[in-house]
Amino acid sequence: MTIRDVARMAGVAPMTVSRALNKPDQVSAQVRLRIRDAIKASGYVPNLTAGALSSGQSRLIAAVVPTISTLTLHPMLQALGDALEANGYQLLLGQTGYDNARRDALLETILGRRPGGIVLTGVLEDAAWSERLRASGVPIVETWDLTPTPLDMLVGFSHAAMARDVVRYFHGRGYRRLALFGGDDTRSRLRSEAFCDEAARLGLHPPVTHAVKAPATLMDGRIGLASVLAGTPEVDAVFCSSDLVALGVLAEARLRGLAVPARLAVMGCGDLPFGSDLEPSLSTVHVDGEAIGRTAAGMLMALIEGRAEAVKAVDVGFSIAQRGTS
Repeated sequence: MTIRDVARMAGVAPMTVSRALNKPDQVSAQVRLRIRDAIKASGYVPNLTAGALSSGQSRLIAAVVPTISTLTLHPMLQALGDALEANGYQLLLGQTGYDNARRDALLETILGRRPGGIVLTGVLEDAAWSERLRASGVPIVETWDLTPTPLDMLVGFSHAAMARDVVRYFHGRGYRRLALFGGDDTRSRLRSEAFCDEAARLGLHPPVTHAVKAPATLMDGRIGLASVLAGTPEVDAVFCSSDLVALGVLAEARLRGLAVPARLAVMGCGDLPFGSDLEPSLSTVHVDGEAIGRTAAGMLMALIEGRAEAVKAVDVGFSIAQRGTS
């Protein structure tokens, strides 16, 4: 079926069908209804890519994430999708894994579709890709991190500040032998460096760091605690890269008969819904993922629709949710 077939069934010109699809406010409600019924009856699928290329506008926003299994990203993606849909845009989700080649292929494909905007998880550190994305003219929002040199727009929080606050929190409650479970990505390395620097500033023993492969699992927390205690049994507080890893630490601690928090304090990151329902309830770092999603969508809409705003970077901050495990 073609647009001409739809036009014949609706009793209008092909140009009217095109206008109803791309600029519906220029077509009367009665005519739009006839065209909609004709499209439904015929099974016609509009070529939105061609329409976007001819009009210079796309109603598709691409979000790039490492993996959809990362639970802490779900509130951001839900809020982002809802906000975009409310403004007539649709969200396309792509996974890069933790492989630069896979990321490059995905970005190549996304740019080829000429999206209305791109939302990146983290700060893009690849100079060549940064230049290509800037040259494309596609609005970009980097999320979940802060940098003094954003690619375009930015909404996130400081991972280094988070790590320092967690160390001060543990120190203020009398814990002295700290451990950090984290990944090998840039954001995790920032946390680790700040965590160790703050511990040194406070005169604490050098923290034990344990690498957790992404995407991390509950079992990573169990294995991590067993490994850390085998080498440094006096560790009395653990900061985990995610609530899921922290749940694994709690499971291993219970198996070993370690009282939490009297013998071992545990803190997660992400404030997933299950954390407050545990016994003891899980202390964690809360980041407002919904605010990140809403803010990113608002930034994109403002730029796409020509409502230039002075604010190009937003720090949503974070907070420590003190609960039973610390």
